[in-house]
Amino acid sequence: MGKFGISKNGTNFKIGKSMPNSILLFYGRENMKIKNILNKAIEILKENSIEQPVLKTRMILSNILNKSKEYIMIHDEEEINIEKQKEFFVLIERLKNNEPIQYILNKQEFMGINLFINENVLIPQPDTEILVEEVIDIAIKNIEKKEIKILDLCTGSGAIGIALAKNLDKASIYASDISKLALEVAEKNARNSKVKMKFIESDLFEKFSITNKFDIIVSNPPYIETETIKNLSEEVKHEPKIALDGGQDGLDFYRKIIILAKRYLNENGYLALEIGYDQKEVVENMLKENNYKNVYSKKDLSQNDRIVIAQTKTEHII
Repeated sequence: MGKFGISKNGTNFKIGKSMPNSILLFYGRENMKIKNILNKAIEILKENSIEQPVLKTRMILSNILNKSKEYIMIHDEEEINIEKQKEFFVLIERLKNNEPIQYILNKQEFMGINLFINENVLIPQPDTEILVEEVIDIAIKNIEKKEIKILDLCTGSGAIGIALAKNLDKASIYASDISKLALEVAEKNARNSKVKMKFIESDLFEKFSITNKFDIIVSNPPYIETETIKNLSEEVKHEPKIALDGGQDGLDFYRKIIILAKRYLNENGYLALEIGYDQKEVVENMLKENNYKNVYSKKDLSQNDRIVIAQTKTEHII
């Protein structure tokens, strides 16, 4: 039987001429010290202009060895066997090809929650935490109910809904997405996070009844212009296009959500949206034109416009 390594999806493959040259050349024929294996991997990544090569190689090796990054730094004279070397360089090859490290390690932290992530979902970003924090603040300070109903529309990995469930004991959280594969990831994350949520496979509000109304609808929809996607970083291009593409002007989903959400919000309910850095004015105007009130926005930590919040008016038409 031939030698085996680890494929992209975690299964074994036979090591031979079909393997990438970087793996064949660098995994070694004998045990290697941690410092040597890291230096070789860093060299490969630098040659391919991969950002943060030191941090990423340490993250990958710590994951393979099930040790902390600090352990690896302190014990850099420790030797790694050949099989672990092979596993390591298979992942380095994926990193060299600009695959996001979150997909390689199947993990991303969001608001202190460890999430499972794969290529079927957008990678949750720290900027989105601004949206979650604002919704939490609204739910606690502005809604006087024993139970609050919140919908996480276009949930993806479930990051927003799970973070809300973790922080709002009185909230009943619903999460929806058009992608069945994305919902599988979200459901897994909810189980791992030990929160109760209701999941619905739906193209926006298609599978919802207007009798099932919410106090808050929150969404981080696709908002990148179609033509801009081809100019994104190679890493971002690995993320699902369906979660990025907001149409010709990036505003397709805002038009639909802003019009439809009023039917599914209680009177004085809140619509909370993440936006692109240059979309504040146009999204605010859409909300005002569609009879929303108390429209305001907030910036992210980089001082870019990041979220827009609005309320339905008491007299809105269902």
